Amino acid sequence: MISYKAFLKTLLVAGFAMSLAACDEGPAEDAGEELDEVVTDAGNAVEDACEDAKENMDADDEDC
Repeated sequence: MISYKAFLKTLLVAGFAMSLAACDEGPAEDAGEELDEVVTDAGNAVEDACEDAKENMDADDEDC
C-alpha cells in the first residue's frame, strides 16, 4: 500500500509538472495555477487526515 507521504509527493510533483507545461500567458497559465492550488489543497487534506488518524490512535509520532 502506498504511504500518505509518497502519495502527497506524487501529487505535488504531478502538479508542478503540469503547471510547467502551461508557462505561456493566458488561459493555459490560469488553468495551471488553478491546478497547482487544487493539488496543494489535496496534499494538505491528505496530510491533515493522516495526522488526525495518528492522533486518534495515540501514536508517538504524529507527523506524516
